[in-house]
Amino acid sequence: QVQLVESGGGLVQAGGSLRLSCAASGRTFSSYAMGWFRQAPGQEREFVATINWSGGSTYYADSVKGRFTISRDNVKNTLYLQMTSLKPEDTAVYYCAADWDRGTGYTSPRPIDYRWWGQGTQVTVSS
Repeated sequence: QVQLVESGGGLVQAGGSLRLSCAASGRTFSSYAMGWFRQAPGQEREFVATINWSGGSTYYADSVKGRFTISRDNVKNTLYLQMTSLKPEDTAVYYCAADWDRGTGYTSPRPIDYRWWGQGTQVTVSS
């Protein structure tokens, strides 16, 4: 079992930047595929970005491609999401998630494929 704690959310103006962090407990962080997902009020949780165990493979939703960067530090047991050129439509609760990496380089964009979740951090982008 792994525990995930997100931080770094807040209120930012459109065009601004934020960096989210997700600290993971345990000694097997490098065995997990990781992802960032978000959920706006009244909407379903949606894929933002995922990364494989080594950081060598990353995937992004079309809506954030070119603006967000997912990365990880397997020594610090931490996942990151650098968000730039933020838009009001990026406003949501952002969650990090983890599951065992299958070693294929592919990481699923489906929330249902991740068994461990953080509590979320609110990101609000004002226009």
